[in-house]
Amino acid sequence: MNDYVYSYKSEYMEKLTKAEEEIMRIIWELEPCTVGDIRAYIEEQQGSPKPPHSTISTLVANISKKGYLSHKAYGRTYVYSAQVDKEDYSKGRLQKLVNNFFEGSMNSLVSFMLEEEELSKEELSDLLQRLDKADKKRK
Repeated sequence: MNDYVYSYKSEYMEKLTKAEEEIMRIIWELEPCTVGDIRAYIEEQQGSPKPPHSTISTLVANISKKGYLSHKAYGRTYVYSAQVDKEDYSKGRLQKLVNNFFEGSMNSLVSFMLEEEELSKEELSDLLQRLDKADKKRK
């Protein structure tokens, strides 16, 4: 069974694998970019050996098929751009996490994070201030 992620562009999209998600993070940072740009980023910024062109090309093709990327061809070179922005993707993934593990309750998620000491008092205070600002903007 395919797993789908809700995009805030009012459509369900096939979920990215962990490897595809990592490539997508790089694309969001570099875009527009080529497979060569992604390979160079992995080597230079992540300190990993440059992966084979075919591996990155296959991952990028899969991401494109799932609707997350568009491309322009310049001869044999494709330049890729995101069709889904990082914020929308993050919102969809977070909502799926909350729905699957916290019965759809953000309150349960925050309570869990507090209990597990993943969220400090300072971070909670910052979140409360942001919530207050967001409420004021909505009025």
